[in-house]
Amino acid sequence: MIGRMDTPHNRVVIVGGGQSGLAAARAARDTGLHPVVLEAGPRPTGAWPHHYDSLTLFSPARHSAMPGLPFPGDPDRYPGRDEVADYLERYAHGLGTDIRTNTTVETVEAGSHGFTVRTTRGEEIPAEGVVAASGSFTNPHLPALPGQDGFTGELLHAADYREPAPYSGKRVVIVGGGNSAVQIGYELSGKAASVTLATRQPVRFLHQRHNGRDLHDWITQSGFDHLPPEWLARAVGGTLVMETGDYRSALETGRMRRVPVFDAFDGDSLVWSDGTREPADTVLFATGYRPSLGYLERLGALDSDGAPRNTGGVSTTHPGLVYVGLEFQRSFSSNTLRGVHRDAQHVMAPLAAHVHGAPATVGL
Repeated sequence: MIGRMDTPHNRVVIVGGGQSGLAAARAARDTGLHPVVLEAGPRPTGAWPHHYDSLTLFSPARHSAMPGLPFPGDPDRYPGRDEVADYLERYAHGLGTDIRTNTTVETVEAGSHGFTVRTTRGEEIPAEGVVAASGSFTNPHLPALPGQDGFTGELLHAADYREPAPYSGKRVVIVGGGNSAVQIGYELSGKAASVTLATRQPVRFLHQRHNGRDLHDWITQSGFDHLPPEWLARAVGGTLVMETGDYRSALETGRMRRVPVFDAFDGDSLVWSDGTREPADTVLFATGYRPSLGYLERLGALDSDGAPRNTGGVSTTHPGLVYVGLEFQRSFSSNTLRGVHRDAQHVMAPLAAHVHGAPATVGL
């Protein structure tokens, strides 16, 4: 519990105490609201401590800080998982807001004077506004393929992966062609008997350093970070994997190989559309995540697929409900350490207007 205060008026409950929740807490505080942050884990760090051991940021420290607290150390280095978690904990302590850890939200319900947030411990917390900033790590997307239930090998998602030792000497197939898939595949390729990337399209690489400078220098200076998602889709045209040469070389030299995604499982094997079969010991799905918003189901704020009904992070179903940390919520950097504060500031204006009973003046 950090800086707990009794704030019955203008209370906004923020669900999630990771980077999105902390950015929302700062924005709420700066807007004259009284945020109460509810974090399910023991630390206000969100999912960061649960990622795989070798995870490092793709942005250097100088571009990985949140407002008000520079990232410590060499600004050109790429911080690791534990460094990010420690940074967020320091950030949380510096906010001076009410942050309650080990507090899991079970449901949010609408009432005549706002919302009631119920926790798994039986608490009922009244709120005039709610910020859903719970991320997606607890809701990994796992495709369902024919024969999957009968696969005799190991099935797991990237969320379950920690380090390469348990896969020594095994035949590993990774489904996915994004940064996590390639980074995990590269790490495993030094231990496993074979590593195969199964992707819909060939892996597309984007070199991370140009003329001695990190790509993020250009991204931030050019305004690319602020591009709307639809512009981004046209400009990029698909997933890009950031690298310095090692990943591309691993594919070109056969340390890893890339094949199309298989069509089905059959016993201990994977089966492709042309009849090709290949045995595998482990299949790891690096197929992304979906927003973890089950606590909003009863409220009626989600569509049939469990996605939030919103425009730019502002709920289209319930005044006083906003979102922070959705992927591509408003820009390329929406759910990143360097960019999430912009979305938090954007949604806080209409939220504050609702709480204070004034008409919102910000465009959605």
